Amino acid sequence: MADIIPFRALHYNPDLVGDLANVVTQPYDKITPEMQARYYGLSPYNLSRIIRRKPGAGADDGPDYSGAAQDFRDWIGRGVLVSDAEPALYVYQQEYELPGRPGERRTRRGFIGLCRVDDYSAGVVYRHEETLSGPKADRLALLEATRAHFGQIFLLYSDPEGRVERELSAAADANPWERVEDEYRGIHSLCRLPDPLLAKRVVEMMAEKKLVIADGHHRYETALAYRDRCRRKGGDPRAEYVMATFVRMETDGLTILPTHRLVHDLAGFDWMSFPGKVSRWVEVEELGADGSSARWAPGFAKRLAEAGRERPAIGAYAGPGRLALLRLRDDANLNHELADVAPGLRRLDVVLLHRLILEGALGISRQAVREEKNLRYVRELQAAVGQVDSGAGDICFLMNPTPIEAMRDNALAGDVLPQKSTDFYPKLLSGLTVYWLDNPAGP
Repeated sequence: MADIIPFRALHYNPDLVGDLANVVTQPYDKITPEMQARYYGLSPYNLSRIIRRKPGAGADDGPDYSGAAQDFRDWIGRGVLVSDAEPALYVYQQEYELPGRPGERRTRRGFIGLCRVDDYSAGVVYRHEETLSGPKADRLALLEATRAHFGQIFLLYSDPEGRVERELSAAADANPWERVEDEYRGIHSLCRLPDPLLAKRVVEMMAEKKLVIADGHHRYETALAYRDRCRRKGGDPRAEYVMATFVRMETDGLTILPTHRLVHDLAGFDWMSFPGKVSRWVEVEELGADGSSARWAPGFAKRLAEAGRERPAIGAYAGPGRLALLRLRDDANLNHELADVAPGLRRLDVVLLHRLILEGALGISRQAVREEKNLRYVRELQAAVGQVDSGAGDICFLMNPTPIEAMRDNALAGDVLPQKSTDFYPKLLSGLTVYWLDNPAGP
């Protein structure tokens, strides 16, 4: 049973911070060093100073968690962050342009509330991909220092008839409480559900739902770890909950982008021998890729998408003139090769890449993948290609997006995809609402 409750959100005080675009941010794991520098320059109250903090003067290589906590408390004391007087659910709407399709816009609508942190074994919250060890340690240190959740877990629920969305629609069409345009020209609007009885109906309808994590696996597992630490110390009712945005799975406002893989620092990598290492599983069609990637990448992305509609397909690029389309062989015996992999996962591009190519052909262990020793994740195809061209990588693998149906079905069956198998776009902004566990007004 999904336990969802309204809460008294902390939020920025516009009288003190001005334009919200100067203080809210993309999620912590999407903030590059360049973005961090820009965010720091926008405002002394930009949230990156807490969630993606630079080391303090004289500090070691790690982030300054105590400094982040001090800033957070200081902002509350100054009234930069203020608390809602009454618990509420918050309707969150995002209008965005599809990457690479100028002028084509979509709308995604959900609501923000608190969700009880349940173990996966409880059959309420389901993960769909594995996690990395580093981000969880980092987020746990920040949560312990600040006692606050600054970003939301992105949870999907099934509601084919759209009953919950209909309850939210009237409030979403009212004047927004907060409205901000992000750096990708996405418009984010937030408003409180004004009627406690309406919030109660939404909570009751959601109680029967199973919830699938779309984004925020590391933060959810951090909340689990923090809850368990608090239980060992006697318990903390507020640590039993985490802040989340709930979005209907059947909405046409969902967009999943691919996440490409960059392999680096691989001893003895040789493009000439690569086709022979993978030919037992895939057909290798070598293609020309001379000149700027701006010329050939769009056409290759289209060809990769077309190939992927017929059977699993992956692109491989190892430098100018070294581009190939890899398609699963008709006679590949996946029942034998992937005997330990659930049947529902065996024909997914990302699973085949990780198990057959990264592990089987290139010898990159699952532990190395978890620790990101030889692998980086890149959203933009041309950025991945550019890193190979610059010498920052040996080879990159270019991916199609994972279908949401495959993600959903495998998650509910308890079958987990590799790390970074999906990239839901756009991200949920951090800083629109904050769940402060020590809010004296209550949760």
